[in-house]
Amino acid sequence: MFPEKNTRIHWERFIVRFASYGLFVVSVTEKQPPALKRSIGLWSAVAINVGAIIGGGIFVVTGIAAGYAGSAMILSMLFAGVIAFLTGLSFAKLTAWQPVEGGAYEYGRQLISPSVGFLAGWMWLVANTFTGAAVSLGFAAYLSSAVPGVPTNIVAAIICLVFTGLNLIGAKQSASVNNIFVAVKLLILAFFVIFGAFSVDLGNFAPFTPISSGVLYATFFIFFAYGGFARVSVVAEEIKDAKRNVPRALLLSLGISMLVYVLVGLVAVGLLGAPGLAASSSPLSSAIMITGNSLSVQLVAAGGLVATASVLLTAILGVSRMAYSMARRQDLPSSLAKLHSRFHVPSYSILGTGILMAALVLFVDLTQVVAISTFALVFTYVITNIAAYKLKNGSNRWRILPLSALATCIMLLVFLLFASSQAWIIGAAFLAAGVVYYAVLRRWRRQKRVLAHDVNKPSTEPDVGLTDAHKSHPV
Repeated sequence: MFPEKNTRIHWERFIVRFASYGLFVVSVTEKQPPALKRSIGLWSAVAINVGAIIGGGIFVVTGIAAGYAGSAMILSMLFAGVIAFLTGLSFAKLTAWQPVEGGAYEYGRQLISPSVGFLAGWMWLVANTFTGAAVSLGFAAYLSSAVPGVPTNIVAAIICLVFTGLNLIGAKQSASVNNIFVAVKLLILAFFVIFGAFSVDLGNFAPFTPISSGVLYATFFIFFAYGGFARVSVVAEEIKDAKRNVPRALLLSLGISMLVYVLVGLVAVGLLGAPGLAASSSPLSSAIMITGNSLSVQLVAAGGLVATASVLLTAILGVSRMAYSMARRQDLPSSLAKLHSRFHVPSYSILGTGILMAALVLFVDLTQVVAISTFALVFTYVITNIAAYKLKNGSNRWRILPLSALATCIMLLVFLLFASSQAWIIGAAFLAAGVVYYAVLRRWRRQKRVLAHDVNKPSTEPDVGLTDAHKSHPV
């Protein structure tokens, strides 16, 4: 038997422990609001970026580049890859510092100013929304070439809605499907390189003119075939160990894409020659025809179908996450920041993105408007490089890298002015629309704060109509 005093102490300790355990259980079982889930690993993150970079562009841009640079377009592919890699280093530096959903929008907002960050996010949304609509039309075009009579616009709208539904059930599920798409298209491109290499004619590389303005023009066009390399930074809060894996995914995906582009370019020129590629609307299919194998032509055409599908899937993923990031900062309607309680995804953002893309392919002629994506992407990269330069979390000697990337992006913007003045006009129009929207938003916020202050301010007016008795004894 314990003495009475010791028994009391024993029971007091037991009660305290039991109460603490009970409080702990309550705190754990209390329902928490839904949050984004870190469900994407390193290689899925790499696949998201590769899926965004290697799209239908490689099946078309090869011919455009060959028309400008001839067989020296291989150098243009390398130069464009180096330019993209420099800006990729800026993204890697920023995501290692703070891996946050929204990418360029958040970095511009925090390191430059909220208004600059908003414009980066705004232009990114516009560019990738139109890009998504354009690649859905590309998907429908590839399908209609295989199945004649298919209504292109209707198919494009349907595929937008199908991929919207896939994005709604979770980032991990979307990433898994994208992994399959990326694996298939890389295998098809590997088949093109290996099978086509046996039929290469080295005479097709002559003449080789590396020092020419055509190489610079081709670099400009090929750069936008690398345009999706920052996609993974927009979904950083859904990636495991994001501070390590997002920068790795950025740089690995750029390295893989550059290698694929150069190898495909070399074999394509060796098979058909630069003039033949430039004259074809589907240069890779035309190049593989030289082998005389009809099955290989169909396989390469299928690669274009899969490539556009993966770009569309990642475009919906990226645009919805950018909208979510901007909405939780109150720069877009707050409903876009609501997460689904079961799937932990911004369901309203995803639905809005998919419906908008589907509407664009049904009602808008994108042949002219898509030029906005070129201007908008470079504008976003300019802001990202400025933000990376302003970030002082490492040695000052490394700050030369974002400055170099910034210089290349400004050169691309200047070049764009001469190469496509229409892109500048359309881009400036969307930028102006963003400036107006943000100005109206700031004014509304200011008025809202003033109104809230007036409501909460204690009244200094006399209580007219109340007698002393009422004041002393209120009813």
